[in-house]
Amino acid sequence: MDVPAVGTELPELQLRVTRADLVRYAGASGDFNPIHWSDRVATAVGLPGVIAHGMLTMGLAARAVTAWTGDPAALVDYQVRFGRPVVVPDDDDGAELTVRGTVAAHLEDGRVRVDLAVTSGGEKVLSLARAVVRLA
Repeated sequence: MDVPAVGTELPELQLRVTRADLVRYAGASGDFNPIHWSDRVATAVGLPGVIAHGMLTMGLAARAVTAWTGDPAALVDYQVRFGRPVVVPDDDDGAELTVRGTVAAHLEDGRVRVDLAVTSGGEKVLSLARAVVRLA
């Protein structure tokens, strides 16, 4: 891949996160915190409902970058701040997650920084989401 110009937009990625996804992620990660599966517990601690695991949200957002590069190994650095939770309703549709990316800077050694905008329900859920990729 040629080094893209600053301002180049990545293809938008839209994903759905369902309660079944949360169950699978809990099994894989070992994070069985009830805020990720129990509405009763989630609301008791002040959340609007069951929320997706932050690391699941972060990992799903990274797919936009790895799909764009075509090589997961091209992702050499990835950082986010968790801004607000992704609330996952107890229905068949779940929550939508939209990831947009823009090439923000050229770095040394053929690397570029990609800034991500990650939203759910129109609200920004990840802040300062940035990936550094090494392009061939």
